[in-house]
Parts: sequence; structure tokens; C-alpha cells
Amino acid sequence: MFGSLTNFEGGLFDDFRRMHKELDHAFGYMNWPTAIRSVARGSFPPINVGATPEQVDVYLFAAGLDPKTLDISIQQNLLTIAGTRQITTQDQVVYYRNERFSGEFRRVISLPDDVDSNKVDAKYRDGILHITIRRQEASQPRRIEIK
Repeated sequence: MFGSLTNFEGGLFDDFRRMHKELDHAFGYMNWPTAIRSVARGSFPPINVGATPEQVDVYLFAAGLDPKTLDISIQQNLLTIAGTRQITTQDQVVYYRNERFSGEFRRVISLPDDVDSNKVDAKYRDGILHITIRRQEASQPRRIEIK
């Protein structure tokens, strides 16, 4: 009676696999993240962005990069980080899975309107690039005392 449920060859499961392939073919492979904390495939390096009233902090998780080869610029409140990551591989090895990104990359981050593009600091340590962009002093909150 239950033999047909455990037989995964043919039948309903083949139909699902065929439909999945046809949908991928019709709509193209979607480059969406697989989890809520994931980034889309091809997004390198992963980035965290945080803000305080005084500054905006950008963290790029890019182990193995030479920080001297990075190009970091700000123009019209867009922070651009570009570079190249070279991964050495061995010719004699057959790789069954290779998930490390190799090649050129470029990330563009939209910044708030009140950042000061003249007050930027970048540090690279332990595979993490930390970029700090100060906010304009006029936009920072200040306490007003009552006399």
C-alpha cells in the first residue's frame, strides 16, 4: 500500500523536477538570496552598513584582499568600492565545489544626504575593511540649554 510513496523514481517527483527546470528556463535563473541574512549570488564582498547621529560605518568582509589594490571613492553620496581578488588554484586538482570569489568586483552604496565626503577614514584589518564617513556638523543633533 505504501510502496508507491517511497518509490521516488518517476511519477510525481519527476513531474516536479521537470516543472522546476521549465520554470528556470522560462524565467531565467533568479539571483535571489537563499535566506534572510544572505546576499544575492555574485555579491562580493558582503557588506554591513550602520549609522549613528555622528557617522556612517561601512564594513566589507573581504579576507585575502590587498588593501592597496582597492579603489574607494565618494561622488554625489555614492560610495564606490572596486578591486580585484585573485585566488590561486592548482592545475592538477579537480574541484568539486569552488565557492570563493575570484575576479573583479564593484560595490556601490547609497549614503545619506548629510554625510561629509571630506571626512572619510578607511582601515583594513583582519580581512575587514572599515570605512567611516562623518556626518556634517550642521546636521548633528545638539542640546540647547534653557537659561
